[in-house]
Amino acid sequence: MKAAVYSQYGTPDVLQVKEVATPTPHDNEVLIKVKAATVTRFDCWMRQGTGPAGFGLISRMASGFNKPKQPILGTELSGVVEAVGETVTRFKIGDPVFGFTGARLGAYAEYICLPDDSTLATLPENLSYEQAAAVPYGSLTALFFLRAANIQPNQKVLVFGASGCVGTAAVQIAKNFGAEVTGVCSTSKVDMVESLGADKVVDYKTEDFSKQGVTYDVIFDTIGKSPFADSVKALKKGGMYLFATFGLPRMLQLFWLKLTSNRKVGPLATVEEHVEDLVFLRDLIEAGEIKPFIDRCFPLEEIAEAHCYVESGRKRGNVIIIVNDTNHVETRT
Repeated sequence: MKAAVYSQYGTPDVLQVKEVATPTPHDNEVLIKVKAATVTRFDCWMRQGTGPAGFGLISRMASGFNKPKQPILGTELSGVVEAVGETVTRFKIGDPVFGFTGARLGAYAEYICLPDDSTLATLPENLSYEQAAAVPYGSLTALFFLRAANIQPNQKVLVFGASGCVGTAAVQIAKNFGAEVTGVCSTSKVDMVESLGADKVVDYKTEDFSKQGVTYDVIFDTIGKSPFADSVKALKKGGMYLFATFGLPRMLQLFWLKLTSNRKVGPLATVEEHVEDLVFLRDLIEAGEIKPFIDRCFPLEEIAEAHCYVESGRKRGNVIIIVNDTNHVETRT
């Protein structure tokens, strides 16, 4: 089978499409023919051998100190079940599925084996394979943090970085929870965030959300770039600050905020992915409550270009990798 592999850390050019052995499922595994995958910030960190600020060494120790332990990246996928192990009960051959591989990685390949109890579910009826691949990482992350905030109807929620894969999901999920949502993004992405249903959109290049006289019940920084002191001032007493990118400097600020302030801090932990949460998101998608936003699609052979594009900072929503022909590529540029 074809797979995008890398044997050393570095720039996107270290990714090469090569022929590798097709995996065989164990008794508790399903073999999936991958239709589509994505490029996320996590994939780029893994390729670089880095991680959030202050966690580079820990990340390198986990992924392989001198070279990658797992040569195939990719955490999100959609595809079709090609074979099932003897003890598998959740899926059958021919099922269209989507899911999250987590630390296993491996989605940048024509085939992948995953355990029956993985964060994997049948495809939403109203999504293409491209769209479905764009759901797990951003939506599961947004759901994890927003649930921690226990959002109530009509509360004010600000999503900083509202145009990314986590931010686009956060805007829609917060709206589904009944919140009044303000999205913060750059000028070129304002129209896109408005199309997601945000009640208000702030262009951070021309406006400062913290100086508009509005205080929020929840501020959710999805990209790790919100101005910390100003964000705290814009939080109501008892409000919660959520932070999805755990750089060490910001984590220390959050610990200090938790100790010295009447503001709350969201979970300082890695996201927990559960099958039940993916099924919950699938139900919201089928009900028309949320929809993944796709920026553009790249074939597997252009995996390096896709990583370059994600690292350029121009990405809106999700970047998709077409691994096997899906026959109905959806691209928004």
